[in-house]
Amino acid sequence: MGRLHARVYSEMPRVKLVAVIDADLETARAVAHDFNCEALADVSQIPEGVAAATIAVPTAAHADVAEICMNRGIACLIEKPLAKDVAEAKRIVETHRRTGVTAQVGHIERFNPAIRAMERLDIRPKFIEVTRISPMTFRSIDVGVVLDMMIHDIDIVLRLADSKVARVDAVGVSVIGAVEDICNARLTFENGCVANVTASRLALKTERKLRVFSPDAYVSLDYQKRYGIVARRSHNLGAIRDAVARIRTGEIQDLSDLNYADLVQVEELQIDDIEPLRAELESFVSAVVEKSSPQVTVEDGLAAVETATRIVESITPHSL
Repeated sequence: MGRLHARVYSEMPRVKLVAVIDADLETARAVAHDFNCEALADVSQIPEGVAAATIAVPTAAHADVAEICMNRGIACLIEKPLAKDVAEAKRIVETHRRTGVTAQVGHIERFNPAIRAMERLDIRPKFIEVTRISPMTFRSIDVGVVLDMMIHDIDIVLRLADSKVARVDAVGVSVIGAVEDICNARLTFENGCVANVTASRLALKTERKLRVFSPDAYVSLDYQKRYGIVARRSHNLGAIRDAVARIRTGEIQDLSDLNYADLVQVEELQIDDIEPLRAELESFVSAVVEKSSPQVTVEDGLAAVETATRIVESITPHSL
């Protein structure tokens, strides 16, 4: 992720990429060579005058590195998850509040064009279904699939539901180690919304889909294809009720003459083609320059880690 961030920063007109830092200096030098900046081996070596930094180190080091940067007044974009556990996440939040430094969490799905298109619809969900499955990448295998993959969807679900989590039910299976590789969680919110979230890193295909059901509309998104559709109640209820009435009066006797899909008007969402990482970093830079609140706050990151922790704790040892 650090290399990807460096690439995008190097292309942004409002940004001067100063340095890449990696404990493996050869890795830092390779990236620095590609993007014309300095290579350093330790975060303590950050040059004077640096205004902002991406923290894309292993999750276990997020709190330490963020504290060093924020204590120096350096704005931070901290890759997801915010921290390895709730205590470390709270430590980052407390450092942010003490220093007043801009801090954003790298929940990149917030900047997925399909998600941004859906948010313009102002949906009030009653049921949310999310599937995020893929083959094993052998990255982040030190943490379970909840913190590795499901954390993306936890952040989106919390934002959509806009309510506190009242109950968590989860089941998980560990195949290659001591942590879960597959998990299904059911989140029930205080406002009555329910979310069913599935994540697996042992699938034979990649699928990332979100479905949202509300009293007014049904929305289906494909994260990977950046594609989405919406079916609105107001556009379809009349045609469906008319068909039901014609069945009841006997006007329609052969139900095979009816095709439900023909009765439902489906609209494609208007989705832009902006790269999510570019949109995320543009948002971060704007928050730093304008001294405004970032789109994904550290409080949002903490809420996602807290919910992920509740999910992991709900997975019984027997199910693992």
